[in-house]
Amino acid sequence: MQGVKTLGQFIIEKQADFPYAKGELSRLLRDIGIAAKLVNREVNKAGLADILGDAGSTNIQGEGQKKLDVYANEQFISALQSGGECCIVVSEENDEYLYIDSEISKNAKYIVAIDPLDGSSNIDVNVAVGTIFSIYRRKSTEGKATMDDVLQQGTQQVAAGYVIYGSSTMLVYTTGKGVNGFTLDPSIGEFCLSHPDMQMPKDGNIYSINEGYYTHFPDGIKKYIKYCQVEDKPTNRPYTSRYTGSMVADLHRSLIKGGIFIYPMTAQAPSGKLRLVYECNPMAFIVEQAGGKASNGYSRILELEVTDLHQRTAIVIGSEQMVKKAEEMLACFSPQITKRTFEGLVTIQ
Repeated sequence: MQGVKTLGQFIIEKQADFPYAKGELSRLLRDIGIAAKLVNREVNKAGLADILGDAGSTNIQGEGQKKLDVYANEQFISALQSGGECCIVVSEENDEYLYIDSEISKNAKYIVAIDPLDGSSNIDVNVAVGTIFSIYRRKSTEGKATMDDVLQQGTQQVAAGYVIYGSSTMLVYTTGKGVNGFTLDPSIGEFCLSHPDMQMPKDGNIYSINEGYYTHFPDGIKKYIKYCQVEDKPTNRPYTSRYTGSMVADLHRSLIKGGIFIYPMTAQAPSGKLRLVYECNPMAFIVEQAGGKASNGYSRILELEVTDLHQRTAIVIGSEQMVKKAEEMLACFSPQITKRTFEGLVTIQ
């Protein structure tokens, strides 16, 4: 195994980048990596165990929870509770934030937001799913951490990452100093550095959007989709359409090959569908660190005000040139949709 660098080794080497952390952030990332291995084990044997299908419950979004959703949520929360570096966990699967009140966590400085199993509707058909996480430092210095410590802009993230459970399992993360990817080697049970300093191509020819909702999209998005489909050799069009229903899977492909992922506002969901805290902010941090761009179509995702744990937003994210083109189309053909729309105050005309 000469020359192989594990996630643990890499984190320790990079610890000097955070002189204020004194190792806590490193241990927190390690805990997340351990929980990811446990979830990976269950994902890989999903067809052999009684963990497929619905759990018979719903999350705060009113969506049916899969059994593996619940398992993944329990594993990550358990790892973060026992690690001692996290004072609050917020999960897409839980209604409220979870304050960790234990002796080992009394001086914890970090808050973790997590989507335990993104794309879980794909579980039963063996398509890639993922985990998304985001880490913040608490703002308050005394007493118990509160909701004010949780509701921070995406620009305040100290780390973010995702795990993709596919043909191979990868953990990709950033601490604001580039993006690195680690592939799980099942023979040694370790995440090993496989994609150092990941850079997203500035342009691409793959677009990811659920075109089944085409009639409900604003005109700017409709125009961008048609732009992608028109034949034009100088710009290498038509582009290829690829959509799996898993944000992690679609964005992971775009990160490596170039491309754009769009989940726009619709007439039925004028604030957008995806969650700002659990999905959009962490993925935006990763993509920007890799040289890409992330917006809600009008404003930078990481600068949006966070007012609610389960706040939703539209998102246009991926290769810089592709996102800029989509933004141009929105500005030209859907100028009536302003930032107020994304706060749920105005519906699409």
